[in-house]
Amino acid sequence: MKKPYDPATEKPYYIDEEGARNYDYVNTIRYLQHKGRLKFGKHFRIHKEDLTIISKLLVYFTKSENFYEKHSLDPNKGILLAGPIGCGKTSLMTLMTDFTFEVNHFFIRSTRAVAAEFHEEGYQTLQKYSNNPKIYCFDDLGVEQNMKYYGNECNTIAEILLNRYELMVHQGYVTHATTNLSASDLEAIYGNRLRSRMREMFNLISFPNDSPDKRK
Repeated sequence: MKKPYDPATEKPYYIDEEGARNYDYVNTIRYLQHKGRLKFGKHFRIHKEDLTIISKLLVYFTKSENFYEKHSLDPNKGILLAGPIGCGKTSLMTLMTDFTFEVNHFFIRSTRAVAAEFHEEGYQTLQKYSNNPKIYCFDDLGVEQNMKYYGNECNTIAEILLNRYELMVHQGYVTHATTNLSASDLEAIYGNRLRSRMREMFNLISFPNDSPDKRK
C-alpha cells in the first residue's frame, strides 16, 4: 500500500527519465499550504476560489510548456498579479519561489523599499535594479511615492521598469510585479508610454474585484 504524501518531507513531483519534474496537482496544493503555514503562520490556507489563479502561476513558474497556451501565458513575459488589498498576491508570489528553477528564480522587493533606497543612495539604485540580470518581483506597484535625491525628484519605479523593458527586449530577462491598482490607475501614475510597454512585459493574472481581504 502506498504511503500518504507528506508535504513536510517530500516534494510534490517526481523526476522522469529525461530529468524533468512531473508534478502531482493535489500534492502540490498540499505542499503549498504546508509551506504557507511555515512562512505565514498556522492561519494560512489555500482558498478554493483561488485555485484557478494558483494553477496559472504554477504552470508559469514550473515551466509546464504543454499548458502555456491553455492558460494564455507567454513564457517570454513576466507576471503581473493584480487584485484587491489583502487577497493574497504577495503571499502567493512568495510561495512561487519554491517552484522556480535556477534560470527563473526571482527576488521580491517592495516598491516602497526601492523608492526609499533611491532617497538614500541616489541613481545607483536605478542601476542596481535596471541593469541587473536578476529577476525581480516589484511588490505593490503604484503605491510608492516619488523620491528626491539632493533635490532631484524621480519616479523611481517608472524609470526601473522602462529600463527593464529594454533588458527584456535585448536580453530576455523578465520582470514580475503585484498591484492592487487598475490599468487606468497605473497609467495615471506611470504614463501612457510605460503602460504600453507593460502590456508587452507582463502576463496579467487578476483576482476578482470582489475578492475578500484574507487578513481579516
